[in-house]
Amino acid sequence: MEGATPRPGYGRLLRTPGAWTFLLPGFAARQPFAMLTIGIVLLVQHTTGSYGTAGAVAAVTGVSMALFAPQGGKLADRYGQRAVLVPGVVIHAASVAALVALTLTGAPLWALFAAALPTGASVPQIGPMVRSRWAALLGPAGTSPGADSGSVSDAGTGSSAGADSGPGSGSGGRGSSSLLPTAAAFESVTDEFTFVIGPVIATALCAGIHPAAGLIAEATLTLVGGLLFAAQRTTEPRPDRHDGAAGSGSPRVSALSVSGVRVLAVALLGIGSVFGGMQVSLTAFAEEIGDPGLNGLLYGIFAAGNMLAGIVCGAVAWKIGPRRRLLVGYAGLTVAASALWTVHSVPLLAGLGLLVGLCIAPALITSYTLVESLVPASARTEAFTWLTGAVALGQAAAVTAAGQLADAHGSSAGFVVPLAGTALALATLVALRSRLAPKASGRVAARGMSHRAPVTVD
Repeated sequence: MEGATPRPGYGRLLRTPGAWTFLLPGFAARQPFAMLTIGIVLLVQHTTGSYGTAGAVAAVTGVSMALFAPQGGKLADRYGQRAVLVPGVVIHAASVAALVALTLTGAPLWALFAAALPTGASVPQIGPMVRSRWAALLGPAGTSPGADSGSVSDAGTGSSAGADSGPGSGSGGRGSSSLLPTAAAFESVTDEFTFVIGPVIATALCAGIHPAAGLIAEATLTLVGGLLFAAQRTTEPRPDRHDGAAGSGSPRVSALSVSGVRVLAVALLGIGSVFGGMQVSLTAFAEEIGDPGLNGLLYGIFAAGNMLAGIVCGAVAWKIGPRRRLLVGYAGLTVAASALWTVHSVPLLAGLGLLVGLCIAPALITSYTLVESLVPASARTEAFTWLTGAVALGQAAAVTAAGQLADAHGSSAGFVVPLAGTALALATLVALRSRLAPKASGRVAARGMSHRAPVTVD
């Protein structure tokens, strides 16, 4: 019977009924994470002449997103994605419009901070929502759209195989749980592609049309894409409104209560420091050599390496465990980032940026692999948003630090930020690596995406 099962792959995944109805609007609506920071930096730097000020405004947005995103994920798990998404995208578009208007009219810094706060808080968490839809479509019947996902404990029923069985194992359900790892890898590639085109589009619009054009496009994509995504009700996972009451199967579990999730959040803080440090420092480098438009090309090369590595990682049948992959991949990222501050020529910086990008995807994908095995299904969206928020927080801190360093000492000093962020995160990972092992009972992993499946999971 096993021999008759088709091999999981991207083509088979994309033929899943209903998938394209949320993939296309979801792709448009997830652009804010890739366009927002660079759009703010370019606009505010244009009007104030300071990378430090631009970085500070972007940092407020990032911190706000990091703090509010997990709460939005928790609400989406409980009340449904549409209930959270529709008001969220409207608030976000209005907040971006206010930030643009205040910046162009020379408003004081505190006013920009005030507008940046709701801008970040309302960034829609489309990536985590798409991942939850894939898991609902392909996973066990208990997590399918329209099914009650209140119970997270499947121990004793045989469905704990997700945590402990070999490659390709899964519990079946209405879709094919063997496709869950492929779906998660596909989402990783989509995220990386977003990071390829998002900053490039924002930079091109700001340089070629108007400094505010990048943010205006970001708000428009968020609003239109978000509303279209929210309209796809048939693939939306059914909300889990249980609070540990009788019949819920187990108490509601917060994703952040899992120690492994906290360790992974630190790892993604370091990855965020790479994104933020590269955005500001590459912009400053392009300004220093008198070719501001080169920023988009350099960042696009960096992000392209990220995407290409994601495609490869999603197709590899890994023979080493995810914890070891994460440690090795993160060490490689740290080594690659350590040389950025020494480079002063365009070809060398482009090549090293490509290498750094190639090193990000394996660490990022494996982090999502591990969180899937650590967190119960009822906290799935919240867990993804904690990781997304950690990237945003690391990016915000890096944008601020790199901006101040670039203002005072030039772009080379700004490139020190990715090195510092990844080195600190790597030290944390090495010291607390034992926290990344899933519980032997498999209770929390029963409905997640198996981390031992042959395709890398994001």
